[in-house]
Amino acid sequence: MTNATAKIFDTVIVGGGLMGSSTALQLALAGQRVVVLEKDHPGRHASGSNAGGLRRLNRHPAEIPLAVAAAEMWRNIAALVDSDCDVKLCGQVRVAESTADLEMLQKRVALVRSLGYEHEQLIDRDQLYRLVPTLAPHCLGALYAAGDGFARPYHTLTAFRRKAESLGVVFHSGHRVQALEQLAAGWRVVTEHGGFTGRTLVNAAGAWADRICALLDEPVPMTVGAPMMMVTERLPHFLDLVVGAASRMLSFKQMQNGTVLIGGAHLAAHDMAHETTAIDFTKLRESARTVRALFPHMKSVRIVRAWAGLEAFMPDRLPVISESARAPGVFHAFGFSAHGFQLAPIIGRILAEHITGRPGPLRLEAFRIERFNTTNAIAESQ
Repeated sequence: MTNATAKIFDTVIVGGGLMGSSTALQLALAGQRVVVLEKDHPGRHASGSNAGGLRRLNRHPAEIPLAVAAAEMWRNIAALVDSDCDVKLCGQVRVAESTADLEMLQKRVALVRSLGYEHEQLIDRDQLYRLVPTLAPHCLGALYAAGDGFARPYHTLTAFRRKAESLGVVFHSGHRVQALEQLAAGWRVVTEHGGFTGRTLVNAAGAWADRICALLDEPVPMTVGAPMMMVTERLPHFLDLVVGAASRMLSFKQMQNGTVLIGGAHLAAHDMAHETTAIDFTKLRESARTVRALFPHMKSVRIVRAWAGLEAFMPDRLPVISESARAPGVFHAFGFSAHGFQLAPIIGRILAEHITGRPGPLRLEAFRIERFNTTNAIAESQ
């Protein structure tokens, strides 16, 4: 029988987004039989609706080793997924608009250096305007990471999924998990379309990961947010780098087709019962003001579309990447708090290494689910 008919696999992955697809690909490369169960269709929310940032810049210290390792994979992503994913490693800057901003960025550079990394550097005003000549004239300098950039999220997700499928991974859309049953040697995952059995279970369910945790009797203080994005009409080329700001909420980049993608972590309203989002135009107006302050020539540019996707957030804004503390044979990868896209290739590799019993050198202590005192943490988050 085929894998799809037998419904018996080495690993069952819940969640068909980028983390689940990356993990499935790496497990398939290791020779495993893998099924991915997605309640909607892959990329319906965070994986297909984010800004596509490939950023080591300004990462939490615990994430820097992962981001640096992921950056190496992005530089040769076509070798992994047979697609360049529209990667553009153009550099990223975090702009200082005041002396206070500069002092903050100087401290950041010192911190990164103290950890043994040199991918972030402080550049002066002249260097900044050589890189971003259309920037408003009041800026004083910036934090700069030359090898950062961006990719197209949905193209990337599609490439990971197709490569995994070419290696035998089975993807099932419209398979919402209803129950989990622990077996003598693994797990049975029950959906409205039947059950799937595997020795290992991976929870990569994004904004619904806490529901999988609840089925495992392993509650977590996860919340859900819906970061908003907007995109402009096509413009003549004026920007190569990705631009952020030291003291404003902004992610600003010009895509290969001339459109400008604008984010900044402003959140839409959302309804988890109906799994929908509603754009908050008051917050988008604030984002537009930030853009006009830093790029005055954008004042009359038309916004073509705005959207938001549901995303899992943890209280400390660090993801959960670990084996379950309560359920043997279960691994978690969720809660990336709107900055997981760049990490996806390395997360898949790490999980595959741990699942197959060959853990690599990257340390995961900061991301373990045990870091939460679940009773207290959940009470405080409500």
